[in-house]
Amino acid sequence: MIGFWSGLTGKLAERWLTLLVLPGAFYLAAAATARTLGWTHALDLHRLTTAVTTRMKNPTATTTGGQIVLLAAVLAGAAAVGLAAQALTSVVERLAFAPDWETWPRPLRTVAGQRTRSRQRAWTTAHTTYHQLRTAAEARATDRTQPPQTEDQLILARGERHAAYRRWTRVGLEKPDRPTWSGDRLHAVTVRMDRDLHLRLPIVWPYLWTVLPEPTRIELTTARTALTRATTLTAWALLYLPLTLWWWPALPLTTGIAVAGWRRTRTTTDTYAQLLEATTRLHLTTLATQLGITHTGAPTPALGDTLTHHLHTQPPAPNPH
Repeated sequence: MIGFWSGLTGKLAERWLTLLVLPGAFYLAAAATARTLGWTHALDLHRLTTAVTTRMKNPTATTTGGQIVLLAAVLAGAAAVGLAAQALTSVVERLAFAPDWETWPRPLRTVAGQRTRSRQRAWTTAHTTYHQLRTAAEARATDRTQPPQTEDQLILARGERHAAYRRWTRVGLEKPDRPTWSGDRLHAVTVRMDRDLHLRLPIVWPYLWTVLPEPTRIELTTARTALTRATTLTAWALLYLPLTLWWWPALPLTTGIAVAGWRRTRTTTDTYAQLLEATTRLHLTTLATQLGITHTGAPTPALGDTLTHHLHTQPPAPNPH
């Protein structure tokens, strides 16, 4: 038991150090540098080292007690900044995935609506173009009255279809319903389950999770944790943004963190969405068996209808009397 608590304490301390203290300490160092140098002396290392040396010669910082207090203050400040970044992560995720954008305050809702409609128009155009090219290629392949295409013509036509496919999927795998790519990528899983299997995933997923094997749950949890860390990186960029008012090198730093967070969010969102869809398709029959629903073979729309109806609960109709 002692070993268990020791291991648990060690893991908590490691997570506290890596997720809160170290990023927070780096932020405090950047903030102190911005405050000391400003825009005029932004890259003056001599000025920075002189200021640090002067402060370190303060009688309070030279005593053992003063150093302990100073270290405790730095750790507390770093942890506080880290907690602020963690709290800001929920705001970033809400904006990145936008599941409830239609309930946002009016300025944000208006912008989100315009963005969603713009993405829908772009998706419809790209989707239509791709299918027109594919239909034309299939018709030409079966039309014996047309002369055969040369190798160069085939390569050119194939490249055109691939380019059209990339333009289509760059907007979204399914017709956009949200203002962001990441939000639509997660929403696409729900759309596909409803269309292909008649399955309402938000209703079925909590029950499906309980019957998943442990390795699958660990893999899903790991993917979700990676997604949270990616959005946390974007939250750090928002915290660094105010420093640009005092110190111009904070601007490229903030931009780099924001771009890295954006790219990682898209990548991890795609990975997580693929795992959600694959897990649902592979383990849906396991859930049916646990519920006593007889089904053999791959999941079908009939099974999706049955599971959704079986697990969906609602209050009874009001008593007319």
